[in-house]
Formats: sequence, C-alpha cells, structure tokens
Amino acid sequence: MADTAPSPSPGQIVRPGNEDWWAVGIGLGIVIAALVLSHLGLSLRWLAVLPPRWKSLGEVTADLATNYPRYLAQFVFWAAVFGGALSALGYRLRDFLVAFVPLYLAAYVIFVLGQWDKAVAYNLEPPLVALFLGLLVANTVGVPARFAAGLRGEMYVKVGIVLLGATVPLTLIVLAGPVAVGQAAVVSIVTFAVIYFIAVRLGLDRRFAATLGVGGAVCGVSAAIAIAGAVGARRENASVTISAVVLWAIVMIFVLPLVSRGLLLPTGVAGAWIGTSEFADAAGIAAAQAYGGLAGKVPGITGTADQALQAFTLMKVLGRDVWIGIWAVALAVVATTRWRDQPGTGAPDVSEIWRRFPKFVIGFLAASAIVSVVTAGLTLTAYNKVAIPAFVGPIKDMRTWAFIFCFFSIGLTTRFDQLARAGSKPLLAFSAGVAVNVVLGYVLSAYVFGSYWQHLGG
Repeated sequence: MADTAPSPSPGQIVRPGNEDWWAVGIGLGIVIAALVLSHLGLSLRWLAVLPPRWKSLGEVTADLATNYPRYLAQFVFWAAVFGGALSALGYRLRDFLVAFVPLYLAAYVIFVLGQWDKAVAYNLEPPLVALFLGLLVANTVGVPARFAAGLRGEMYVKVGIVLLGATVPLTLIVLAGPVAVGQAAVVSIVTFAVIYFIAVRLGLDRRFAATLGVGGAVCGVSAAIAIAGAVGARRENASVTISAVVLWAIVMIFVLPLVSRGLLLPTGVAGAWIGTSEFADAAGIAAAQAYGGLAGKVPGITGTADQALQAFTLMKVLGRDVWIGIWAVALAVVATTRWRDQPGTGAPDVSEIWRRFPKFVIGFLAASAIVSVVTAGLTLTAYNKVAIPAFVGPIKDMRTWAFIFCFFSIGLTTRFDQLARAGSKPLLAFSAGVAVNVVLGYVLSAYVFGSYWQHLGG
C-alpha cells in the first residue's frame, strides 16, 4: 500500500511490532464498543460528532459552542488509542501529541469546509482538500521533523479500512468476491507484464523490473518492499518504485474522480474503476470517497456514496492487495531458479511474506462478519431504521475522521523534490503500466462488469 509514512525521528528507537495488528485492534475495538453500547441502549453517536452542514459560519460557531465537550472527548479518544499504539511501537507519546494536536484541529477545519453547502460546486471534498493542503504545506514552508511521530498516514488509513468493513455486509463480500478477484487478477497480471517487459527493454535489471511491476500491479510500499526482498533487488530499487507509485497515486486522486464526473459514471462503477486503477489504498479511498460524495448532488450521477467505497474496497483491498503473497512466492522462485546471473536469493521465505501481508484485510473481514452476524435477523427496512442510527452510522463517521487524518498526513509527508529523484527510465516503464492499467480498468469496470458494479448491493 503506497503511503509516505515518515521514519522515526532522530533518537527514537522503534521496537519490533506490527502496525497492522494495532490498527486492527483499534478498528475492531471501535466496532465492538459501538455494538455493546447499542445493546445497552446507548450509542457511540455522542463520541462520533461531526461538524454540521452549514450555509453561514454562524451555524458552525453555534455547533462548536454546543458540542465542544464532544469534540474534546473525541480528540482525547483518538489521542489515547493512537498514542498508546505508537508508544508500544517505540514512539515517544510527547512527540506524537505535539503533531496530533494541530493534525486534529486541521482535520476539523477541513471537515467544516467540506460540510459547506457549496462545497460540491467547488470540488471541496474533505479527502481532496486534506491532501491538497498537506502537499501545499509540505512543499512550501515544510513540516518540522519532530512532527513525524504524529503523521502516521498508514496507520490511520488501516484503522479506517477496518471500520469500513463494518459498513460492507459479509453477504456482499461473498457475492462480489469472485468478480473482484477475477477483475483484479486480469489487471494485476497485465499491468505487471507491461511494466516488467518495458523496464527490461529499457535496460533495467530484471529484479528492479519485477519490483516496479508488482508495485504497479498491487500496492506500492508493501509490494515494493516485499518483492525487492523476495527477488534480491537493491534497496534503492524499492525506494524508486515507491516514489513512482506515490507520484501516480497523487495524480490519480484528482484525475479519476474528475474524469468519472465528466463521464457521469454510476458511483459503483467509478469505485470499481478507482479500485482497479489506483496504486494506493489511502489515495484510492480519497478518490472514491470524493466521487461518492457527488451522488445525489450532481445531476446524472446515480448510486450512493457507500457504493463507491464498497466497490473500491472490494476491488483494491480484497482483489488486488492479496496478490502481494502470490507475486512474492512466484517471483522468488523465478529469481532463485532462473536469474542465476545475478546474486542469488534463498528459498521463498513464507514468514517474510506473511509479515508483509496486509493484516488490515483480516480486520476488514472480521468487522464485516461481526456486524453481519449481529444484524442477520433484520430486514432491510429494520437495518436502515435500527442498525444504521444505532451503531453503523457512528462507525462510519469515526471512519471519516480516520481517513481525513490519513490524507492530511500523506500530503504533509510528500515532497516533490524526493519524487523527482526516481529517474526517467523507471518512471517511463511505470507510466506505461499506468496507461494500460487505467484503460483496462475502465473497460472492465464500465463494460465487462459494468452492470454488476452499477447495482452493487442492490
């Protein structure tokens, strides 16, 4: 998954641990807490406070005057759970809080801007605004190094994905799974082949070409690190791949929703296309959420906001991300048995593949299963009338906060001067894969499986 999560600040020693499992624990903890509170006749809604829809700033200030204890409690909650997890991973709690206080305040302002009644007309969707403002700050005034501990975009998005599972019924995953996996398989294989063969023709090392190929075919950071290790590529090969992924992921955040809007794609179709064509979970969620927000507001765009996120998640998280393990094993075998003219690698390391496997996928499925079991006896009418207000709605709102933390963090930790160091040949090969990926993803999402994605969950 492409993310520009910063390295520890000088003097910090990160203990061995897996950020994924902490994200799964936080996400499932919120889901279980919401269900328990609902069972007791209470609700997570008080903590899951959001800025109101507004036409004048007076409405915003009135809400803040009334609900400031809720916002303060929410801040304390997020600071406690994220701070506790990062402390366990070796980050200083003080350093985290120094960054998280302004991060939360900025997220609130971004959220308020997105709730403006004219936000859609000016494309001021919170995910895109968060990313743009973060990029602007990072590439002008810069971000102090001491903020690194709080700008954990990857952890925030993993928590958000686990929470997303609570809003995607298990029955939908079972029904859509084969379509998502099949579409993802076609795109993953074709994209890898295009990038790999062009990179080799340009004279790049085969191990480097393989790392680039899987970075584009699956998801950037995790894939680049896992495949570089599996085939014995140089460390800088993974860094260049990550740079190319980040560059294109950022471009696609803005391009895919814009083109989808121009084509008036149904939200489910657009979500599937974004899931097929984006190169990072966080970036894709930003794009899918931004486009889903247009449903019911822009004439001609049919579907719901949930359909965009659901289609994206099924395609990217369940369809493409799981290919990390497949590519790692297959390419490790090829590198060991066929690429003997270069430094050899050992046998495929299953434990390393498991270590790199995105554990938040497990959390996503677990959250979906838990909510599906709890609501199994409800009719659709009862689900909408009882389950959504009681616990699904608050979980969705907490998810939105986590996503905004993520998008702003990614923007604040992305420097264009670092991306420029990738070089022309790797970027050219990767860009060729992007072109094929986007076109193929559109054909599959809009035509081959168009009817399915358009009526997703219907």
